[in-house]
Amino acid sequence: MRVISINLNGIRSAERKGFFKWLALQQADIVCLQELKAQATDMTAEMLNPDGYFGHFHYAEKKGYSGVGIYSRCKADAVVEGLGFSDIDAEGRYLEIRVGDLSFVSLYLPSGSSGDARQTVKFSVMERFLPHLQEMRKRSNEILVCGDWNIAHRAIDLKNWRGNQKNSGFLPEERNWMTRVIEELGWVDVYRHLHPETTEECYTWWSNRGQAWSKNVGWRIDYQIATPSLANKARGCRIYKEQRFSDHAPLIIDYGD
Repeated sequence: MRVISINLNGIRSAERKGFFKWLALQQADIVCLQELKAQATDMTAEMLNPDGYFGHFHYAEKKGYSGVGIYSRCKADAVVEGLGFSDIDAEGRYLEIRVGDLSFVSLYLPSGSSGDARQTVKFSVMERFLPHLQEMRKRSNEILVCGDWNIAHRAIDLKNWRGNQKNSGFLPEERNWMTRVIEELGWVDVYRHLHPETTEECYTWWSNRGQAWSKNVGWRIDYQIATPSLANKARGCRIYKEQRFSDHAPLIIDYGD
C-alpha cells in the first residue's frame, strides 16, 4: 500500500504545475491533500476524481483558503468531515475516510506564523485535537493521520533550529505537544520510525523567501502518523523533490502486509 501526503498550496496551481500527470504514474493507493484553496465549484472533473480514484473533500467556507482532500483507490465505507468544532470545521482542516479495517485522515493544522492571533487559534486547535487523537487510539482498527502539522518536532527536523526557537512551528509548546502525541498517546511518526536521525534529506517545506529551496533551508512539518502495528508495516519512504508542485514536497511511504 502506497500513501502520499502533500500540501498543494492550491490544487489549481498544482494542476498547472503538472501534479496530476505526476500522480498518474505513482501507483498510490491513498493520496492525502492539504490546502486545496478551492471550493467545490472550482474543481474540475480530474481534480474531483482522478483516473482510478474516488475523491473526498472538506472545503473551507472562505474562498481560496485551506481545505483538505483524500483520493482512494477503493470506495470509502464511511467519510467524516470535520472534528465537530464549528470554528475548526469552517476552515476545512480534517477529513477521515474508512476503508475496511483502515482509517485515513488528511489533516491541516493551522499556522501561527502570521501573528499572535493565529498562534492563539493554533494552540486552541491543538488543545482540542489532542483528546480526539487519544480517542482514536482506543479504536480497534488501524489509523494513519497524514498531513501538514505545521510543527517541526525536533532540532533535526529543520535547518536553522537555533534561530527558530521563538518562531511558530518550533515553539517549545508546539514541540512538547508533538512529544505527547508520540510518547504519551503512542502514535508513531513513520518517517522517523524508518529514518531516526536523518537531517537535511528530511525536509518537506521551504519558505518562498530568499533562497531557501536552492540552499535546502527547510523544515519537516508534513507527517504520516500511524498506529503502532501499521507503522511497523512501513517498508520504504521518500520525499519527492524532482518536480515542485508547491512549497511542500510529497511525502511517500510504502506499507507492506
